Amino acid sequence: MRRCGFIFYVAAAAFVACVSFAASSVVAEQTGRPDILIADFESETYGDWKTTGEAFGPGPAEGTLPHQMAVSGYEGKRLVNSYYGGDKPTGTLTSPPFEIQRRYINFLIGGGGYPDETYIELLIDGKSVRKAVGPNTRPGGSEELDWTNWDVSEFEGKTAVLRIVDARSGGWGHINVDQIVQSDTSAQSLGTVELPITKPLLLVPVARDAQRIRVELSLGEEVVRYFQFTPAFDDESLLYWASLDVKPFVGKTLILRTNPRKAAADLAERLRQGDAPVVPENVYHEPFRPQFHFTPRTGWTNDPNGLVYFNGEYHLFFQHNPFGIKWGNMTWGHAVSRDLLHWEEVGDAILPNRLGTIFSGSAVVDHDNTSGLGEPGKPVMCCFHTSAGSPFTQSLVYSHDGRTFIPYAGNPIIENIEGSNRDPKVIWYAPGKHWVLVLYVRRGFMHIFTSKNLIDWELASICDFPNAHECPELFPLPVDGAPNNVKWVIWEAGGRHMIGTFDGKTFTPETDVLPSEWGGNCYAGQTYNDEPKGRRVFIGWMRSNGQAYPDMPFNQQMTFPREFSLRTTPEGIRLFAKPIDEIAQLAEETIRIESQPLTAEDDPLSGVSSETADIDLVVDPGESTKISLTCRGFEIAYTPQDRRLTCGGKTLELPADGKPLHLRVLVDRTSVEVFAQDGRYVLSFVVPIDPENRSYVLSSEGPAKVERLVFSKLRSIW
Repeated sequence: MRRCGFIFYVAAAAFVACVSFAASSVVAEQTGRPDILIADFESETYGDWKTTGEAFGPGPAEGTLPHQMAVSGYEGKRLVNSYYGGDKPTGTLTSPPFEIQRRYINFLIGGGGYPDETYIELLIDGKSVRKAVGPNTRPGGSEELDWTNWDVSEFEGKTAVLRIVDARSGGWGHINVDQIVQSDTSAQSLGTVELPITKPLLLVPVARDAQRIRVELSLGEEVVRYFQFTPAFDDESLLYWASLDVKPFVGKTLILRTNPRKAAADLAERLRQGDAPVVPENVYHEPFRPQFHFTPRTGWTNDPNGLVYFNGEYHLFFQHNPFGIKWGNMTWGHAVSRDLLHWEEVGDAILPNRLGTIFSGSAVVDHDNTSGLGEPGKPVMCCFHTSAGSPFTQSLVYSHDGRTFIPYAGNPIIENIEGSNRDPKVIWYAPGKHWVLVLYVRRGFMHIFTSKNLIDWELASICDFPNAHECPELFPLPVDGAPNNVKWVIWEAGGRHMIGTFDGKTFTPETDVLPSEWGGNCYAGQTYNDEPKGRRVFIGWMRSNGQAYPDMPFNQQMTFPREFSLRTTPEGIRLFAKPIDEIAQLAEETIRIESQPLTAEDDPLSGVSSETADIDLVVDPGESTKISLTCRGFEIAYTPQDRRLTCGGKTLELPADGKPLHLRVLVDRTSVEVFAQDGRYVLSFVVPIDPENRSYVLSSEGPAKVERLVFSKLRSIW
């Protein structure tokens, strides 16, 4: 999925080229040619540069514009900033023609990271030959500019034009550019230190807030590891020690390079090597650590990836930034479980490489060795992910043991179709005895591919999915549990989905686009392949602004695993969800109440105190005008007259079917998940809960009846 400093859309390959600074330094020394300034944008107007639209304003901005986060990293007093009027305006800024006379074009860039909407490009004879974008595509992020460059040596002597484009009106719909220079020296030339590798892990000191630097490790001329982070150069600023797998290089000497160059020596002194990660004594028991929802030990997480059951374990891969608590350095983190409850991290599985950082994807078990990558009697796990370089492509990584992951030598297996196509979901289609891959291509369109061997893919159909965005899913479910009545669900990141039929190549919808989430914090989920009990088990990312985790060494969490089903309702077939049954194993104290009157004065939860809870509540509203369940200060309210359920700032209308109010509620230290009307409606919330408030209140304004109340305290999974 998505996607501070500059993110290397300019290509993983281009990244490798632009940081191989030794050759460029030699050129500069040999030629002695001075740099040529194309533009520094220090004037009040753009001069000979031409604008269209309104995004770029009347001239270069004096730094931060109104209502914009603080802009930093530019040089001088002004820069190109297309945030004039906010993110909504669009436009272009085009340079006069100039002759390419040096090996590199260096520039500072920041802002939006959308390859088709917010970018700077180099045009020769009207054709775009180079393109770069900023680092940001999601809420939060940074307005810091960072250096990047293009190697344009092949175009020396040609006439070119630069065009800066802002064609986006949504979030991060702007671009920042400054200090465009022709040079024989790469602006990304890095400081260098030799680093003999003696242990399998390189331990990297991460600070919460510091100047971000770029780091790469090279073996000879090959860049083997790269990342950006905020280093802790002293113990006082240390947030945690990140772990980087360098096992393949034990006994060898890597070259450590940093940008800025001056950071290399200081960082080398702070780096450690070890056989195991540095784990704090209180890990998993920090005050704002969820107690029965998965979180990474350290670092940022977002989308769950590669959900699959393999070799007796549930595998949970996840989008991971090992080197910070903000999005970046996308890597596949990896955790395993025997019961979908208790998770053990086993190290990052797939690391950024020459094709780019590692965006979202899926995993399957190749039982019949259709790929030829397995061994006799030992099925192989095959993982599919987006290589987020330039361009975005799809890659295959496989594993025989669920711990060691081998990139397929022929990657990428699917070349770029357009833009930032991404997030392959692969399934086995048994009736046709072939594999199916669903890929997000652009807003509103999914491509469906088929393959006999997981390597060679053919486009089978294009699914028109109105306004769909990233992280597709495709799975079958029996209707009302009837095995002879199976429907298929196609899904996008926000949980919007259609129900219909699938013949192995084409999905045919039988419903409009339907919601599955009525809350504010569930996104980019997926379901398990090869689930041993035959269930359709889902885990999503509880996307939030991170304010629920103050001073924590991690950021973001997953939903509790859910089981999906399709059921017939008066409105038609609909998707239902419930917490997996295994949650009962976490119950340590349970209160059960049946057939009890409920009034404002008689609270059946009076005196209950717990950080965590699993609540199953069925209430006949009777003559009540309002029923309220308040969990640690978080109110879930139902008004029977208009059948409105309200919580977390969201309101939905329950059907007029005469059924009692049924709520299943999961409460953790930082989240509340509500399953209403037997899971017909799901509302997921990340909540900054007061750690001192452990109270629960159930009340009614007017007489009502508790038909069933089961309240269970839940023990920690850690």
